[in-house]
Amino acid sequence: MMAEDHAVTLYNAKAITDPQQNEFQLKVEAVQTLRGGVIVHVCNLQQARIAEAAGACAVTVTDPPSPGISRMTDPSLVKNIKRCVSIPVLSRVRVGHFVEAQILEAIGVDYIDESEALAVADDRNFINKNNFQCPFVCGARNLGEALRRIREGAAMIRIQGELMGYGNVDETVKSVRCLMGEWRALRSMKEDEVFAFSKEIEAPYDMVAQTKQMGMLPVVHFAAGGIVTPADAALMMQLGCHGVFVGSEVFACEDPLQHVMSIVQAVRNYNDPRVLVEYSYGLDESDESMQGSANQ
Repeated sequence: MMAEDHAVTLYNAKAITDPQQNEFQLKVEAVQTLRGGVIVHVCNLQQARIAEAAGACAVTVTDPPSPGISRMTDPSLVKNIKRCVSIPVLSRVRVGHFVEAQILEAIGVDYIDESEALAVADDRNFINKNNFQCPFVCGARNLGEALRRIREGAAMIRIQGELMGYGNVDETVKSVRCLMGEWRALRSMKEDEVFAFSKEIEAPYDMVAQTKQMGMLPVVHFAAGGIVTPADAALMMQLGCHGVFVGSEVFACEDPLQHVMSIVQAVRNYNDPRVLVEYSYGLDESDESMQGSANQ
């Protein structure tokens, strides 16, 4: 069952999939439609149209990297992109900045990403996402962090790696393996071990017990950070992710449409090396262009 604050409660493996509708259930179902897809970060309308044409399941509207404090993207750009593309549109807010989230919800954004890649507005409190109708995406690097964000109302977890856009997938692999490893360990635990484990990972006991009973993380989880090639994307899928985020650095190559399309196809065919070979051809020049752009 669900508590009145729409947080997942204990001892019901159908809490997320129960046909009885409630706000959190609707948010989780909305995010399920993104499963098996690629979400591309875009900085302008042209990039959003390229991502849509390439088969991306959604776009995240972001600002180009720049010195200084990074904040919510101009709502007028978000509205313009949402008006011109048919796929869902996400936009980012600073951690803890619930007013930025209120603004994005007011303009009708499809999903809100409470992003640690932006400047932190509140270093002690995350947004209470249960106060919003719009589904939230939140970052995590381990199981405890993921379950804490879900308790706050996150309907999707972004397993986060590096944030600088350098195309280094190492940190993302570490985060994915850490979260998946803790989840597998939880599945094999005896019931009387769950209390100690929940304290160890600093997660609410009822959320930990719920995850063990369901045999899965309660919400969709995508990998993010350093994913710039079809092989990177397929790696994340084979490690157990439901999809990937791709940074706007992919647009720095000579043929961004083909590059994004190759990543989309790699996610859809991540267990077929023959398809992966086909979509990995001709990427050397693209990688060099993106690396040069990241170093500028």
